[in-house]
Amino acid sequence: MIAIIKNVIEEGPGSIESYLKEKSIPYRIFEAQKDDFPKNIDDYDTLIIMGGPMGVYEMDKYPYLVSVAHIIEEAISKDKKVLGICLGAQLIAHVLGSRVYKGYTEEIGWLEIELTDQGLEDQLMFSLAKNPFSGNMDNSFKVFHWHGDTFDLPLNTIHLAKSKLYEHQAFRYGIKVYAFQFHIEVTKNLIESWFEDHPLRDKILKDLELFNNEYSIRAKNFYDKFFKSLDL
Repeated sequence: MIAIIKNVIEEGPGSIESYLKEKSIPYRIFEAQKDDFPKNIDDYDTLIIMGGPMGVYEMDKYPYLVSVAHIIEEAISKDKKVLGICLGAQLIAHVLGSRVYKGYTEEIGWLEIELTDQGLEDQLMFSLAKNPFSGNMDNSFKVFHWHGDTFDLPLNTIHLAKSKLYEHQAFRYGIKVYAFQFHIEVTKNLIESWFEDHPLRDKILKDLELFNNEYSIRAKNFYDKFFKSLDL
């Protein structure tokens, strides 16, 4: 059973949910903004934490983030699989003792990440980096970004990926905890919703037509590896 925590209504699990439905993997979505949380983390094998526009440093303004952080801490301590996306990744970094802070610029759109040497050795990152059309390993490839915050790399983690704007794009803690600053879960519906009134809407949607097919396959390949032991 998988617990998916949404930090805001608009940022749902997208292609993650589609994959879980396709594979008949049971899951439940929790709405943190409505104080809806897993009552017992022991009921779940995996915890997924989605994104949100707020910052980890704004917990006084968004106190439910404190509860989300406590759940992440408990899941990690109990050796659960954990995947954090954007704000979810920043919350994992926070739980592991690192500073999360506002970056010097926003990173928005389809931009490249580059795997580190350790990222190239990680089997799950390999599944994401493998070109779905050529079969070759792409050291760098486009992913979807929308964030203005960043974080210091936590101690005892494996740095997996970076971009031109931000050094810390992905990391792993132990063998079960993955944190992605970028949005692996994006779908056309999500992007259309997020950018409804945004000045970059036309460019984002044009690029979506170029990159979404390849990106969807990359994401599915990652899910195949990450959820492998849970496939029913």
